[in-house]
Order: sequence, then C-alpha cells, then structure tokens
Amino acid sequence: MPQRKLFVTTALPYANGTFHIGHIMEYIQADIWVRTQRMQGSQVHFVCADDAHGAPIMIAAEKAGKTPQQFVAEIAAGRKPYLEGFHIAFDNWHSTDAPENHQLAQQIYRDLQANGLIASRTIEQFFDPQKNMFLPDRFIKGECPNCHAKDQYGDNCEVCSKVYSPTDLINPYSALSGATPVLKSSEHFFFKLSDPRCLAFLREWTASGAVQPEVLNKISEWLQPDAQGKTALGDWDISRDAPYFGIEIPDAPGKYFYVWLDAPVGYLASLKNLLDRTGGNYERFISDPAVEQVHFIGKDIITFHTLFWPAMLHFSGRKVPSKVFVHGFLTVNNGEKMSKSRGTGLDPLKYLRLGMNPEWLRYYLAAKLNGRNEDIDFNPEDFMARVNADLIGKYVNIASRAVKFVPGGTLVAAPHAEFILAPVNDLVASVRDCYENRDYARALREIMRFADQVNSAFDTAEPWKLVKQDGGAREAAAYCSACLEAFKVLTACLKPVLPSLAAQAEAFLRCQPLDWSNAAAPLGAGHAVGEYRHLMQRVDAKQLDALFEVAGAAEAPPPQPSSGGGGSAKPGGEELAPTITIDDFARIDLRIAMIVNCEPVEGSTKLLRLTLDVGEGRTRNVFSGIASAYQPQQLVGKLTVVVANLAPRKMKFGVSEGMVLAASHADEKQQPGIYVLEPGPGAQPGLRVR
Repeated sequence: MPQRKLFVTTALPYANGTFHIGHIMEYIQADIWVRTQRMQGSQVHFVCADDAHGAPIMIAAEKAGKTPQQFVAEIAAGRKPYLEGFHIAFDNWHSTDAPENHQLAQQIYRDLQANGLIASRTIEQFFDPQKNMFLPDRFIKGECPNCHAKDQYGDNCEVCSKVYSPTDLINPYSALSGATPVLKSSEHFFFKLSDPRCLAFLREWTASGAVQPEVLNKISEWLQPDAQGKTALGDWDISRDAPYFGIEIPDAPGKYFYVWLDAPVGYLASLKNLLDRTGGNYERFISDPAVEQVHFIGKDIITFHTLFWPAMLHFSGRKVPSKVFVHGFLTVNNGEKMSKSRGTGLDPLKYLRLGMNPEWLRYYLAAKLNGRNEDIDFNPEDFMARVNADLIGKYVNIASRAVKFVPGGTLVAAPHAEFILAPVNDLVASVRDCYENRDYARALREIMRFADQVNSAFDTAEPWKLVKQDGGAREAAAYCSACLEAFKVLTACLKPVLPSLAAQAEAFLRCQPLDWSNAAAPLGAGHAVGEYRHLMQRVDAKQLDALFEVAGAAEAPPPQPSSGGGGSAKPGGEELAPTITIDDFARIDLRIAMIVNCEPVEGSTKLLRLTLDVGEGRTRNVFSGIASAYQPQQLVGKLTVVVANLAPRKMKFGVSEGMVLAASHADEKQQPGIYVLEPGPGAQPGLRVR
C-alpha cells in the first residue's frame, strides 16, 4: 500500500481570547485521527494558526491600548499550555497576519480576478460618524423589524431569530459609540459565487463524498434553484474599508480583505511556513495529486468551508479539499450549553491546574465522538464512571493483575490459553477502520469488549488458586502471559487516544513503539516485561466538584443581633445574608461599565434600557428597574458596576445581558431612593471589581 500524504488542519481560532473546551474537543478529535495515520506510516503535516484579523480584534486592541499585532501576540503566547497539556501534536502553529498569508491571499485574489470571478460595485452601508468607520453587522444594534425587540444586532434577532439586513433595523445605533449611523456609499469587491461555473463546480464537489451526508443535505439548500431558477448562493462581499486590521487588496488603496477570505488561506500559509522551515518544497507538495487535504471544523462554519473555500481554491487553480469533517457542539448535563455563569463551564486550563489527567478527557470525548455531525454531551458523573470503569477497572487492571503470576516477568508459551488472543487480528483491523472513519465511540466499545473478555478469562482461570496446586504455577503463568499479550494489543488500539499512557505501557512491556503493523504480533515466550508501576489514577469526585465550581461552602449560622451600642440587626432594613467564602465571591464577575446609551422601555414604568461598554469590543444590553430614580440623560456617560457573568435573561422587551448594581432600602416606602453604584475617577470599562 503506497504511503498516504496528508495535509490536516483544524479550524483557526479567533485570536481574541483563550481556548475554550470546544476548541480542545476539535483538536483532540483531529489529533486522534492524525495519530492513527502516523501509526500506519502515512506522511502527515498537521497545522493550524491564529485567525488574527478583523474589526473585533482591531477594536479590542484599541480599548486595551495596544496595537492589533501586540494584542494577538499576547493571545498566541498563551496557546502552548493548552496544546501540550492535552497532548495535541500540531506540527506547526502560525498566524494569518504572517507574511506567507499576505502573499498567498493576495495571489489567490489575483488568480480569481484573472478568471473573471471578481467584480466591484458600489453599496450603501452604515457608517459611524464618531468612530469614523464603516460598521460590521455585529456592531450595529437597533429594534428588530419583525418582532420589535430592542437592542438586536444588525444581522439577526436573538428574540425571534429573524435574519435581516442592518438597514432594516428600526432606530439603529452604533454599538461602539452609541451614535446614530449614517448610510454612506462605498466601492466593494465581490467573489462571483453566483457565476454558473461556481454553481456547477460546487454541485459536483459537494456530491463527491468530500462532506458527510447530513452536511450535504444542509449545504444543498444553497445550491438548489427555486422556481425562477435562482439559488440562495449570491456573490460574496470580500472587502472591507479602512480602518481595518487585515490584508490589503492589491491595487485598491484603503480596501482590505474581509477576514473570512484570508482566514482559510491561513491553512496554506501555516503549511508553507512549516515546509520552508524544515527544508520541504511547498509548491511541489501542495500540487501533488496524491496529497489529501483534510479539514476538521465545527458545524457553525460549514458554509465558509464547503462553499466559499473550495470555490476559492478551484478557480484560483489550486487543490480543493479532499474531506471536510464536521462535528457538532459540546454540551453538558443532557444538552445544556456550556456556561461559566451557571457553573456548567469546563475550563480546559483549570482542568489541567487541578491535576486532572488530560487523557481522561481525551478518552471520554473519544468515547462520545462518531463520524457524524452530532452534538455530544459531557456529563460529570458519566465521565467519572466511564473513565474509572474502562481505563482503570478494565484496561489497566489486566496488567496489574496478570504480571503478579508471571515469575520474573518472563512470558511463557501458552498453547492452551491461545483462545484469549484469537480475536486480536480482527480487533486491530476493525479498530483501525473505526478510527479512519472517525467513529471513535465504536472503536472504544470494541476495545473495551475485548478487555472484558480478557478479564473474564483471567477470572475463569483463577491463577491465584492455580499457584497453590502442584505444577499449577506454570499454568497460571501461561494464562497470565496470554493476558499480558492481550494488554499489548489493547495498548496499541488505545494509542491514538491515550499517547502518554501508551508510552508508559510500552516501557512496562519493553516493546518497540506500537503501530498497526506490529499491534497484533506477539511478544513471544521468553520476552521479559519490566516492573509494573501503577499506570493511571482514578477520577476523584472532588476534582469534578472543583472543576465545575459546585462544591459549596459549609452553611454558616445566621448573623446574631447586635447587643450594644444602639447597633441595628437589620442594616438597610434587612438582615445580612448568610456568610459566604471567598470562593463563592470569586464566582461573581463584577466589572466597571460605561453607560453609552440609556432610554425608557416602552410598555414599562420601572425599567430603563442601558447600553453598556464593558471593555469587550462590543456593547451589552441591560434592563434595570431604576426608572423611578433616574432620567435616561442623567446616566449617559457615567461609569457603573455590572455583574458581567450573569446568565442572559430573555424578556419580552429583549435580552438582558447582565445586572447593574444599585443600592436601596428594603422598605422603599419607609426610605425611598435607588442609588446606582458609581466608581471613582480613573476607573475604566472592563476593570474587575475584586
């Protein structure tokens, strides 16, 4: 079988924050597949990069008082602990702001232009007169034209889910400055995806087996003509106006590529950077017909990777992806979305800081993943039960029990125990195929089914009894030698998922590094294994409690009334709340916020709608019951304190994304008045209150 040549990528993370658990799940899925390929001798280049461009990064950097380059460099500097911590073995990690990406993106554009697939036309879009910039859709807010919910984004309503154009919004305003945007004309450049050539190519490519059937069903909606013969796939606006952090469009001063054009080019740029550094030839490798280009992505970016990206590559004269593997989202506790504020967030770095074995998580996610575009659920109780039962109770248990009955660790011939090893060739072939098809869940089920059979054979043989019989010690050693041979096969099968544990097991077995060619080959009689040392600890429930921050403090007695000095037991008209710990307080993220806009809420006499800048590069919409104490104009421009990690609350007036802090007496009739908290001079939006 000829050696496969593979170019494998994962989706580029946006360089405006640290990795979240969704990133880690995708990287683990791809890493398992890559390790599988390497075990069969394939040549693999596994690369990724930071997606470094776009208006959100430019704005966040400005707020932080940094250049965009400084901002993304600091984000990139924090990637290593995550990748190394979870044994994710990328060959290269690069940036879309690197020279290779500038050169490749501009050349692809020129090639598309030469092919007659770039057009320009004048469009109208919203412009912020205070920030002096055109506004991306997500930086425009206003009233939904469909359900009339307030403070909705410029592309879709979070209340009724209606999709619309920013110009459809009622009473739009800039989420950056609060100013009313104005419509201005600007020349924009478009990739002509509606061209019949593009449609014909995409229909052919998407049906070629490059995507999963359920993904094909989804993207076919874009390619099917309606009664008038038109498709939903229109021309793609690929340009943005200065100021913009991105790659300049050739021969178009003041124009930049939209971030989604240059982001996937970052795959090629990272590969080129790798090959240039290691003495390879990028042009020869990427143009080789035998090279397979494989992308792992989440379902939220399907259209970019299965429509825009293949067309860009094909019509610029480049190799198109061989496969685009799409996975679903990760939820927790039977479908609940991950949320730090609700104690359901799984912070990857916190996981590692707690001393939790990264291969527990690799195994658990693999046991849930299959080759389809389906969401998977993380359940803490299931996580602990599955890891402890499978890895400790089944796999590790075989080695720890069997080696005790093999004198000196030297294996003996076991002709009457060969039935234990009878399935191994079929097991290895089946597991390898499951990994190839990304059906990791099935692979691990088959592995653990075989582990059950081995443990059952051990229990049936009862070597602890055999050693007490005359001549029984050798028979016990024979059965246990077969069990250790089976343990070696299991180790090979688990190696793509558990690379560190497999390396420890190989050291104990004193065998060559395991791959698919030697996985089922016996160690043989006379082979001596090493001294057994425990290979893995069990998951501790306390670690999971700490991970999800559900371990509450011991209940404290209520505060006692003061006995002297005329003190009140009920300051502010109410007793103090029960005592909490510093850990409880740390869960509440209080931030300084600037009130950039404030207006009354139609239909409510109590609420004001506040637009807050919390230093995130966007604004938040918060409803506050303070209308009896403040006129809207009194609050605009003031600083206040907001609970920033409160779960968003959907109200009939819109979605409230936090809580502004205010003080009041418990009995408003006795002592009326509401006092919004105001920090002192020098405070800035985004500072945390500790």
